[in-house]
This record gives sequence, C-alpha cells and structure tokens, in this order.
Amino acid sequence: MKINSKIFDSIRVKPDQDRLLRNEHPECEWEGCTNPGTNKAPKGRNHDGEYHLYCVAHVRQYNKSYNYFSGMKDQDIGDFQKDARTGHRPTWSMGANPAAHGRADDETPGKPGSNFNDSFGLFSKDGEAQKPKRRPIRNAERKALTALGLDVTAQAADVKKQYKVLVKRHHPDANGGGKAAEEKLREIIQAYDYLKRAGFC
Repeated sequence: MKINSKIFDSIRVKPDQDRLLRNEHPECEWEGCTNPGTNKAPKGRNHDGEYHLYCVAHVRQYNKSYNYFSGMKDQDIGDFQKDARTGHRPTWSMGANPAAHGRADDETPGKPGSNFNDSFGLFSKDGEAQKPKRRPIRNAERKALTALGLDVTAQAADVKKQYKVLVKRHHPDANGGGKAAEEKLREIIQAYDYLKRAGFC
C-alpha cells in the first residue's frame, strides 16, 4: 500500500490509555508532575468539599503525610473528637433542657405536677413512676376557675367548696338585694355550671 493512498488516510488508530486520561482529566497538581490528575485528595480542615487532583503515585504520597488535625492543640483535638460523636450537634440529657425546645415548665419530663405522663419512670431521676397525666385545661375552664377565685391546680372538691362559699357570700339576701351582688352571683353560677358540664367537677 502506498503512503499517499486514500485508504491509508482513513485508518484510525485508538489512542493509548495515558493519552485518553490526559484528554479527560486536568494535569496533576503536584509540582513538576505532568501526569493526569485522576484522584481526589482532601484539602484539609476548614476546606470541606474541596479537593486536590493528583496522579496515583502522588495521591498515595499525599495520603501518607495527610493529618487532618495538624496545627491543632491537644485540647482542641479532644473537643473535636468528643463533638464528632454527636455529629457536632448540641445535645443534653433527656428532660434536662426544656428551654431548648420552647417547652413550658409544666411540660418538663419528670417534674412534679407536670403534664408529661411518665408511667414507667423512665425520665424521673429516682426512677419512680409519675402520677397519671391530668387532662389539659381549656381557656374557658381557666376563665371559669378564675371567676370562682381558683387556679388551674384546683381539684373537683375545691371547686364545690369554693362555689358554696361564694354563693352564700354573694346571695342577694345577704347583700340587701344589691344589683352588683346579683350580677356576681350569676357569674359564679354560670362558671360552676360550665365546669360541671365540662366534667371538671
């Protein structure tokens, strides 16, 4: 076959592997190396997600001398390793930090008088089971209790006792038929009736 033949011009030669790598990858970042940079190597602390591109020989050399903690004091390394156990997120003992979640004090696990029901005593310090959970107080019930001069911790017996005292105190016969006493008595009766219908007492 002649060198200037049309057939000779159409022959395609597959490039060798090194030439292919050079075309696909940038040059190795190691000083003085011209091989393709096919391997990633981390740049180090405070450069998360950033990498050097080295050839195989230089990435091995880099990895042998790589130290993530270089330049850090022993105390800082210890703190970093301790925080790494929790993924560098803040933690606290269960039930020890209600403010962190914006919970009210009465929702704190293990706290006496709380709305949190810990039947098995998992969250209490002494391991004793908590009292059964009280149902939440609605706004209307809170308003009715206030009208009777009581707070949300009042029990059914307290409500009945207070009701009897207030009815005697504000009865029109005991106040000379005054209009103010009559209005107050009506408010007390309505508050007590509401609490009764709501199953509070």
